[in-house]
Amino acid sequence: MRAKRSLGQNFLVDPNIQRKIVDAVEPESADTVVEIGPGHGALTDALAARATRLVAVELDDDLAAALRARFADARGVTIVHGDVLTWDPAAVLGRGTVRVVGNIPYNITSPILFRLLQWRPLPERIILMVQREVADRLAAPPGDREYGAMTVGVRAVADVERLFHVGRGAFRPVPNVDSTVLRIAPRPEAWAGAGGRLRSLTRAAFGLRRKQLQKILRTAPGYGLSREEAETVLAEVGLRPEDRPEVLDPPAFIELAAALERRGFPRAEGPDS
Repeated sequence: MRAKRSLGQNFLVDPNIQRKIVDAVEPESADTVVEIGPGHGALTDALAARATRLVAVELDDDLAAALRARFADARGVTIVHGDVLTWDPAAVLGRGTVRVVGNIPYNITSPILFRLLQWRPLPERIILMVQREVADRLAAPPGDREYGAMTVGVRAVADVERLFHVGRGAFRPVPNVDSTVLRIAPRPEAWAGAGGRLRSLTRAAFGLRRKQLQKILRTAPGYGLSREEAETVLAEVGLRPEDRPEVLDPPAFIELAAALERRGFPRAEGPDS
């Protein structure tokens, strides 16, 4: 089957990279492994041989039908024809531990990643192939030019590790970018300090990333604090009015978002949470 550009399909054909990705998942007997976008089933074959239970979610009509026929008699393998962005995992996954793996379309990397971090049960491990530039952004330290809202949003609730890079020649059709495989380990305890308020703050802050924090809190949509209010809330969490968003690490953003929420910010007219 030919790749469909409308679905951002680039099929991984390098068997060595396929093996390394499956090794990174390290499925254990109690795990359910969820594969996103199995495509022609190259990873699916290897995962089915190692995982006690495998759920593969495929959006493409033709590929989903072919996979269902191919794995019809495979024990412990379920093929879901659906969109991972709207699919409810709770109905299938139950209460066991979950590991996720996928070579995901580059044009929807961010929505898929944030969707996975909202799953219940929360995945224990996520192995994703993403565009190399996106990996650089997710792994960037505070102060780096790649450090931004996506970095904070993910690293506030998960640990991110680059495993290995993948050249564009490992795919058919050949994409215009190189890729990186990431290991993402969600931290369940971090969710108490995150959520919609954090995303609202990071969007506002990095939308004005060159401005000082007190200026951002005074002028960003949904905030509008007075100078005195801004300086008070920043002092409360140990930040200076002249600090800029790019120097704050994820825990600092979590503390600031919580302090603002206690004061009723952001207001309803602010960024969507």
